[in-house]
Amino acid sequence: MIGRATLGVLVTTILLFMALPITIIVILSFSSATYLTFPPPAFGIRWYRAYLGSNEWLAATALSLTVAIAVVVLATVLGTLAALGLARLPRVWRNVAGALIVSPLIVPVIVVAIGIYYAYSRYGLVGTPLGLVIGHTCLAVPFVVTSVGASLAGFDRRLERAALSLGATPWGTFRQVTLPLIRPGVLVGALFAFITSFDELVVSLYLSGSGAVTLPRRMWDDLRFAIDPTIAAVSTLTIVLTALLLAAVHFARQRGQRVAVSR
Repeated sequence: MIGRATLGVLVTTILLFMALPITIIVILSFSSATYLTFPPPAFGIRWYRAYLGSNEWLAATALSLTVAIAVVVLATVLGTLAALGLARLPRVWRNVAGALIVSPLIVPVIVVAIGIYYAYSRYGLVGTPLGLVIGHTCLAVPFVVTSVGASLAGFDRRLERAALSLGATPWGTFRQVTLPLIRPGVLVGALFAFITSFDELVVSLYLSGSGAVTLPRRMWDDLRFAIDPTIAAVSTLTIVLTALLLAAVHFARQRGQRVAVSR
């Protein structure tokens, strides 16, 4: 049997090994060198200033944020409605429909990207922000359905029937009874939808073209053609943003669990 101390050392070693690349990127983002060299000869915020002073980087960031916000709205609405519909289906049909909805999580992303590209090429949506929003929404909806579906698993339908029997409209029942109880799941799904869209690269490579360059696509191009520590600074900011969103997801889940226990 492995002792507790040995297990702790092993787990710590694995975590440090996994965090090492991120740590190196963060250190490189404060480098004063012209190229990516480790260890840095000196430290400074030169490359953060370069990022904030670059119209190309800021435009790509603004586009990614705009697309991600639009995806959050669409994916949250569509995913919540889909989860509510699935919860009301018979078990057999619920399994079939659920498998179809979450299929983008199972199929390799490059296959999804190629399929969307060929579909978009007929309608001139390649290289447009609208095309990116639709494509990213297809990838984000399964996360919302999964999260909201988990909240609905312990939902008591008798509460809805009681509200309807007391004269509430279907919309009023959803707004005042159903939504407050599943809100943690909806929030978690929305956060995952934002992360999925903001960090998506493969679909963006096929759909962004030259007229809708997102931040991950801009980072990809920078790695291929002009490697400098600016990419490390942008990567660090992206890591910080993603970590904050994941922390928000964690706290939202904990709050949802506390609400479920209190019920």
